[in-house]
Amino acid sequence: MKAQPLPKAIYEKAVELGVEHITLYFSGGNDEGYLEVSLDVDNEELSEQIESWAWDVYGYNGAGDGTDYGDNIYYNVKEKTVHTEEWFYERCERGTEPEELEIEESENE
Repeated sequence: MKAQPLPKAIYEKAVELGVEHITLYFSGGNDEGYLEVSLDVDNEELSEQIESWAWDVYGYNGAGDGTDYGDNIYYNVKEKTVHTEEWFYERCERGTEPEELEIEESENE
């Protein structure tokens, strides 16, 4: 996922509040998208503003094949950098070595 630029109003509010890190945790996979906003300074108003903006610009719908996946976007307000990472679960099959088939005698035969 490509990181979108922060709106100037959100950036300025974050600086004013002393926020150094804004993290967006998107997850999906079952036709439902989720978003958790994390700030290193507790401010519900800014969190809600960021959440509203993020849903608009990222359009994360959660569609998928039923396996969990997600994208994390890390905005470093202090350093003026951003980086992203994605995660997902994948199916991993593990078999056993073949064994001799045992056949049980039945009393009803």
